[in-house]
Amino acid sequence: MKFEEMPEKMISSRYNEAKEIYSSLGVDTEKAMKTLAGVKVSMHCWQGDDVGGFEVNETGLTGGIMATGNYPGRARNADELRKDAEKAFSMFPGKQRFNLHAIYLESKGKFVDRNNVSVEHFSRWIDWAKEQGIGLDFNPTFFSHPKSSSGMTLSNPDKSIRKFWIEHGVRSREIAAEFSKKLKDVCVNNVWVPDGMKDAPADRLGPRQRLLESLDEMFKAKVGGDVKDAVEGKLFGIGSEEYVVGSNEFYLAYSITKKKLVCMDMGHYHPTETINDKLSAVLPFVPELLIHVSRPIRWDSDHVVIMNDDLLNLAKEIVRCNALGKVYLATDFFDASINRIGAWVVGMRSLQKALLFALLEPSAILKKLELDGKNAEKLALSEELRTLPYADVWNYYCESKSVPVGTSWISELEDYECKVLSKRK
Repeated sequence: MKFEEMPEKMISSRYNEAKEIYSSLGVDTEKAMKTLAGVKVSMHCWQGDDVGGFEVNETGLTGGIMATGNYPGRARNADELRKDAEKAFSMFPGKQRFNLHAIYLESKGKFVDRNNVSVEHFSRWIDWAKEQGIGLDFNPTFFSHPKSSSGMTLSNPDKSIRKFWIEHGVRSREIAAEFSKKLKDVCVNNVWVPDGMKDAPADRLGPRQRLLESLDEMFKAKVGGDVKDAVEGKLFGIGSEEYVVGSNEFYLAYSITKKKLVCMDMGHYHPTETINDKLSAVLPFVPELLIHVSRPIRWDSDHVVIMNDDLLNLAKEIVRCNALGKVYLATDFFDASINRIGAWVVGMRSLQKALLFALLEPSAILKKLELDGKNAEKLALSEELRTLPYADVWNYYCESKSVPVGTSWISELEDYECKVLSKRK
């Protein structure tokens, strides 16, 4: 089936009608689109190759992470991954960012262990980012390595293993600093470790004390550039169902006392918890924070982000809290069962649409109705907003950024799969 693009005249006509409708509620659609254009989302590299990376003598995926499926066309090297990312970039609006893990180094066929990784192994990524006009973010990789096989890294009782991982963290911060300097941009360096236990531990405090000491040692040195160090907690993982050393409470306390960004991942809480409620609870105590945008189904399954209620509520809360300048947004999902570029684009476009929906909300009116005790009216208006023509504003925004409008990007995806992905073995 061929998905045709909407005629430009129709896009413009429908946008002008939508503009008038939103204006009647005091919403400036031009301002909303201008604000959205200033939001940079960091698209994660690991969707493009199922979190495999490009290490020599690579280890299979471990650390409570699992990519399911074997859809044809996975990126087999950094050049293919960059090409795939460029294709994804062309199908959603605006210059965004790219988020790298340490295992995506390029070492010219030589084995480089994690404690020896350096910016030279990412020089081609820096050159590529300059060509694309985008910023880079970074993540040390504490999983899928022989020294993480016990399930403990920075909290390992073996001092030599802790030292190895501390050095990896130090090297990663140095790489992030070089990203920032060479690209003249901020670089968010996010730390997540898989440390935990499958069953009830006899000692819960000891590993957390060791993790605290390791983090302090890892963050001790000052690095140049504009590096934002973040720490990411989790409720549980595969192989750490009973006990996670770096729990959400641990890292929230650590981030506030040590002045780091706390990373709140949408899939790292209890299934009944949502981040949108937590945002206003944390913002009064931290200047900035990092959000990993994902879609859990029953557990931290990292499904492709769609514009569901969880995503809409998160976007609305960010806008209502006037926190767009305080929140770093990064996608985090990996689905190997579908076209990987399609997964990227669905997730990125969904997040951008949710943000636009939130920016088009007459939040001042809703807050006033609530303050006046008119909660029935507030609820009624909230429901009516769902059917307002935000899609016409989104289509106009895509057209203005010279990216596919509506469903037409699906045909581009199919064409790329036919000409490029299907040729990979």
